[in-house]
Amino acid sequence: MFDQYVFIENSCKNYEVHGQVAGFELQTLITYYRGIPLSMLNFVGVTVDGIPVPEKMLRVSVDKTTWFTMAEVETVTAIRWEYGEPLHIRVVNPGGLRPGAHDVKLELKVWPAYYPMPAGGERTRQVVIA
Repeated sequence: MFDQYVFIENSCKNYEVHGQVAGFELQTLITYYRGIPLSMLNFVGVTVDGIPVPEKMLRVSVDKTTWFTMAEVETVTAIRWEYGEPLHIRVVNPGGLRPGAHDVKLELKVWPAYYPMPAGGERTRQVVIA
């Protein structure tokens, strides 16, 4: 239902920390019709070339300054993810994605208050890392 919002095109790239490639990141929009506290982010899944990324390797941020593990997200009620603003998702993986083409799938679910089930979507994109 919300697949068109998942995985912003051209957002997947390797990122560096202290001059070293520390992993890769991508962005998504919310799979709901309005903003929510980050604690209502129910599920994030990333798969690269058919291999699921372990949840412990995922980090999310709304401002690219404060990053949370998926376990920490459950408690983040003071930070909101607003409609139309990207959520930044990082996969902590030293060396990042190797150069070349990769099929990357992003799955996302939010569970807003007073909603009977999670609202989510998924999208697979072929990304090319230079």
